[in-house]
Amino acid sequence: MSRSIPSHNRRCLLYDQGLLPYLDALEWQRSLLQERIKDPHLDDVLILLEHPPVYTLGQGATPEFLKFDLDNNTYDVYRVERGGEVTYHCPGQLVGYPILNLHSYQKDLHWYLQQLEEVLIHALAVYGLVGERISGFTGVWVEGRKVAAIGIKVSRWITMHGFALNVCPDMTGFERIVPCGIADKPVASLANWIPGITCEEVRHTVAKSFAKVFDVKLIRTEGKEK
Repeated sequence: MSRSIPSHNRRCLLYDQGLLPYLDALEWQRSLLQERIKDPHLDDVLILLEHPPVYTLGQGATPEFLKFDLDNNTYDVYRVERGGEVTYHCPGQLVGYPILNLHSYQKDLHWYLQQLEEVLIHALAVYGLVGERISGFTGVWVEGRKVAAIGIKVSRWITMHGFALNVCPDMTGFERIVPCGIADKPVASLANWIPGITCEEVRHTVAKSFAKVFDVKLIRTEGKEK
């Protein structure tokens, strides 16, 4: 079990977005992070969105987990500053980017990763699914199949990047990679257990779970922050 944080009910701005190109979201995160490094008193942020099809590699990722030629392909592929190996984003996958000042929680990256897992485990429980951790790996599994990937970047204890929960995506995009570099553990989506489930309903469940696990007050904010 992850350790609880002190009850303080901080404000956290919730940007509930639709489909947003990956590079637009990346630039937005970087801007939010830099603003909060300059002014640590700014509110925390949670962005929930979906991406058009895109592959991303963590800063230390190796191309061996790609099943296509990195220099000769038609896919959008970006190497970014998060941890972890290659992953895939597409519509039907709910992506969450928390921009949190860990000075106000715990300055402990292992704890933070566990909290993100806990958010997803709580959310899955709402649908009667048992989300599990696997020792030595980051993410959340259901019946031995990975349904959520997590990869983060922290600068001066301000977080960016986050989690990706497979709700109802077209899973064929995962066939072109070894997801997260884990060859012997299959990936799945919530739709495997709950046909007809949508990101629209799950995003509300995840937001509530995030507020509970991190003990924050979500302030719904319209439009993308400049």
